[in-house]
Amino acid sequence: MNKISKALSALSQIVQKPWLLNLLLNQEKNYRKKVLQRFDMPNGLPVLEITDFFGEDFHQTIHPYAFLEGSCTPMDIALLKSLAHKFDVAGYLEIGTWRGESVANVASVAQRCVTLNLPDHEMTAMGMHPDYVAMHRVFSQNLPNVTHLQGNSLTFDFHSIQGDFDMVFIDGDHHYEMVAADTRTIFKRINPEKTIVVWHDYATSPEEIRWSVLLGILEGTSANLHKHIVHVSNTLCAVYIPQNLMNDKKVRPFKANRKPRFAFEVEIKARKM
Repeated sequence: MNKISKALSALSQIVQKPWLLNLLLNQEKNYRKKVLQRFDMPNGLPVLEITDFFGEDFHQTIHPYAFLEGSCTPMDIALLKSLAHKFDVAGYLEIGTWRGESVANVASVAQRCVTLNLPDHEMTAMGMHPDYVAMHRVFSQNLPNVTHLQGNSLTFDFHSIQGDFDMVFIDGDHHYEMVAADTRTIFKRINPEKTIVVWHDYATSPEEIRWSVLLGILEGTSANLHKHIVHVSNTLCAVYIPQNLMNDKKVRPFKANRKPRFAFEVEIKARKM
């Protein structure tokens, strides 16, 4: 079953059994309680303004981008591409390929990109529609500096990948247990004094924390690293930034419904595949 089918099925079940929605909401409340109990973060991660990080003249072009279901937001991809440019990322690794939009954008900046996704046959065996399976890698499969690997991140040997990585993007299964597992795995593979780590879907919107993912992030990282993890404003992403790369950037507590400091200009242009 693909993501759209799952969403429609879930919506149908909620319509028939409205109490299921309360169950879902309560689950996030329970994850928030666990974050408060274990890490005392009532407001989630501190926020780093994207314009403070990249400058008030922040400007990025996103290509390719499909504007279809399951994608990162344009600002999420702008963040990845801007990080790769700002910090001269040579090696980039991501978990979760989907259409290949994120890795294709980063590949226009980084020298070497590696992306890992569940094997096609495994997705098929899980009942995913053939069209959904075939959509993976569509934007990145022919890029010369992108290596596509297939495997389950729970069992894949990341030490088998040669070379160092300056940035990692964790965008696989977003359930709490998997976020924690992928995070632990990645921090065993990288040098935390040099490597940036980005988690997608830390938030369900730029102003709403996804507590289950936050708990996975915090439990998957050492306590001494938590102070270096921030939520970048206007995105759904949490980012671990090594101390020497932060350069004393100011952060603020998270608060929804803040008055925007900047408005962003968006230009949309179609390009035939």
